[in-house]
Amino acid sequence: MKLLVCGGAGFIGSTFVELRVREHGDEVTVLDKLTYAGRKENLAAVQSEIRFVEGAIEDPAAVAEALGAPPLEAIVNFAAETHVDRSIAEPFAFTVTNGLGTHVLLEAAREHDLRYVQVSTDEVYGSIETGSFTERSPLTPSSPYSATKTGADLLVASYFRTYGLHTSVCRGSNNYGPRQYPEKLIPLMILNALAGDRLPVYGDGKNVRNWLFVEDFGRGIGHVLEQGEPGETYNCGGPDECENLAAVRRILELTGGDESLIEHVADRPGHDRRYSLSCEKLQGLGWRSRTSFADGLGQTVDWYRNNAWWWEPIRSGAYREYYERQYGRALKT
Repeated sequence: MKLLVCGGAGFIGSTFVELRVREHGDEVTVLDKLTYAGRKENLAAVQSEIRFVEGAIEDPAAVAEALGAPPLEAIVNFAAETHVDRSIAEPFAFTVTNGLGTHVLLEAAREHDLRYVQVSTDEVYGSIETGSFTERSPLTPSSPYSATKTGADLLVASYFRTYGLHTSVCRGSNNYGPRQYPEKLIPLMILNALAGDRLPVYGDGKNVRNWLFVEDFGRGIGHVLEQGEPGETYNCGGPDECENLAAVRRILELTGGDESLIEHVADRPGHDRRYSLSCEKLQGLGWRSRTSFADGLGQTVDWYRNNAWWWEPIRSGAYREYYERQYGRALKT
């Protein structure tokens, strides 16, 4: 296929681009504004095989440039502000990118008659004590991040109902894997453990997440792109649920760290207790997760251990200032 992948230099987006180029031979244009979490290094394996445009999805001129050539068939939108903590501190940026940016892309898809896939999150459903969310579950977001993603999902649905645009939404559970920016739980804990830094765990650490290896999510989005019904939403969840504290302890085992490094910190405001997704609808398209949490976590720890070139510039730059503001503790040098 001929695709415009927005946010394709980010963690999940770059994985999707690499999978589509390597496994499907797709012709891909990437549009990314290269914020702190979007890096051209993430596309190094396929950089000679794609077209790259630097720009923001909320900028109609940048979107028009990305759509200019070659003729495209579909837009897949990963571009978003995604970190809950940052959304609590700076919600406006989330409204601009996740809300206005989605609007600009939908208008472009409508103008060019393109298929449109919105990459979303299980956080739009809020928290669930027992059972699993289905695509028909109520949307009850808890943070500015999840609220802006919810708004974007509803806007996408409206373009199908109002204009007949071929739209789909794919909601993923908590992703992890290589090249994830270390503000997120798993890479944060891996890098802190490798450096001998404290591992900050929110509250009692018993929040449950439905962990999904990033390549499994990338292939799930591909199934939605190729086979999804217009106007439909598909959940894409991982094969395993695990408490955050248990995941942190497993990371310490894999890195050789001691549990004394764990430091419980004040809980995040509005912290969802448990996420769980039912994926029967996506499985009906032929998708299955391939990677257990145990196997994927081991692969991820090995990748960070062996790729210091990728993360050392992050831990030595502005991320250090962010970390100190967020956790009140400096990283080791």
